[in-house]
Amino acid sequence: MELRERVALVTGAGHRVGRAIALGLARNGARVAVHYNEAADGAREVVQSIRAQGGDAFAIGADLSDAAAAGRLVDSVAAHWGVLDILVNSAGIMLRTPVADVTPAAWDEIFAINLRAPFFVAQAAARVMGTRGGAIVNISDLAGLETWRDYIPHGISKAGIVQMTRALAHALAPHIRVNAIAPGAVLLPQAWDEAAAAHLVATTPLRRLGSPEDVVGAVLYLLQADYVTGETIVVDGGRRVRV
Repeated sequence: MELRERVALVTGAGHRVGRAIALGLARNGARVAVHYNEAADGAREVVQSIRAQGGDAFAIGADLSDAAAAGRLVDSVAAHWGVLDILVNSAGIMLRTPVADVTPAAWDEIFAINLRAPFFVAQAAARVMGTRGGAIVNISDLAGLETWRDYIPHGISKAGIVQMTRALAHALAPHIRVNAIAPGAVLLPQAWDEAAAAHLVATTPLRRLGSPEDVVGAVLYLLQADYVTGETIVVDGGRRVRV
């Protein structure tokens, strides 16, 4: 897929990895709808940065914990530019929930944002893309492939993204390709301290942390790899293969 002038929707693009993805797509010529929920100021900054570089972007808010918001979000983007070529499902939350602390409310909150929302945004995007085709990239997490004892609901939701990606790739072929990325330590939670970062570096085979740009590179590859669908690329510095 040639990215220049393509229309992309990036959810959760007002901060962290989603922000980097939106900026990366714009650098490669895509027009970008910058979705946000709480990070309105960040989304506006992303749009300003894209426009300052001669790109085309606009910010659009939606609370994806509301299942009906997914369709409205996609329809708004399609109405703005007439088409939708690319969806990157980046919006998500990461809550620390030791087993004894997991509540039905916390479980529902995690799954509503991390798994239900990406599915229904993808469903709406597929309807708009139709036989014209397009590409979807879902952001999973290394936690979906490993067992993190204090993040079990989070991990299950991200494992669901991997299976959802495989199933949607099958269901939406041949016109729409669907892939995923499972990042490792590319951007640590704000509450994690230097000791936690040092431990991750010491236990990562490449002996360094990654960056959001590592995820951006994987997104760009998947968007342009026209014979790849249903795959999850792990971007983790080798953590998954460590002994």
